[in-house]
Amino acid sequence: MVDFDPEADSVIKARLRAIWSLGNYAAVAAETVSPLGPVLVRAAGISGSDRVLDIAAGTGNAAIPAAETGADVTASDLTPDLLNSGKQLALARYVHLTWSLADAEDLPYPDASFDAVISCVGVMFAPHHRLAAAERLRVCRPGGRIGLINWTPEGFIGSLFAVLKPYSPPPPPGTQSPPLWGNREHIESLLAGQVRQLRTERRTLLIDRFAAPEDFLAFFKAHYGPLLAVYESLAPSPDRINALDEELLELVKRYSARAGGMVMDWEYLLVTATRS
Repeated sequence: MVDFDPEADSVIKARLRAIWSLGNYAAVAAETVSPLGPVLVRAAGISGSDRVLDIAAGTGNAAIPAAETGADVTASDLTPDLLNSGKQLALARYVHLTWSLADAEDLPYPDASFDAVISCVGVMFAPHHRLAAAERLRVCRPGGRIGLINWTPEGFIGSLFAVLKPYSPPPPPGTQSPPLWGNREHIESLLAGQVRQLRTERRTLLIDRFAAPEDFLAFFKAHYGPLLAVYESLAPSPDRINALDEELLELVKRYSARAGGMVMDWEYLLVTATRS
């Protein structure tokens, strides 16, 4: 059972909207994670006959490819700015889908109303994991498909958040770390008894967009909301800003060295299951 304080939750969600409105997530998605959407659509077996919900869809990285199959797609997100960017991307690709402002922990859809419920590095940022998982299961029909891509705790993005933690304000009580969604045991605990044919697979996304670690840091400091939020909180402390810069540059070097040259490897967990 999750202890729930509506007033505190309202503050948390307002903060999340503000964070994801910083910078330009559409640019981040286009330059780095755009290959993941089609991967998830294929893994979830989405086709033209499906009613699909993409939770925490952001700018439509998975929702737009899902709609391109002919499926009836609803892209939901907590942040209006992300939905507006997604609408423009869909228009540019002549793709029709529904864009819906919605909280992943309190979805405004009837029970069992979708054939497939997906999320591509999105729902993992919902602060109360059990609430988000319960809502995902509620709106998926029996026999429907669940599909997720989440960053792993051990991969680059999980390690990025670990580096940011000591520089960030403490998280609100009762909230959980996003990269936990990239742990199979955590996924099993969230979906226990509600799904069958649960499959997880660790995969790697190769990022060759950046010529040097400094290029990555400059791009993410300009565009990635969670990173911008941390740097904004450090504005009165130049020494801490410099220390964080150095830690992030070392992190980039560590993960790019694994792949050879300035090609970074970002590990993620691909999750598929059938709703019981």
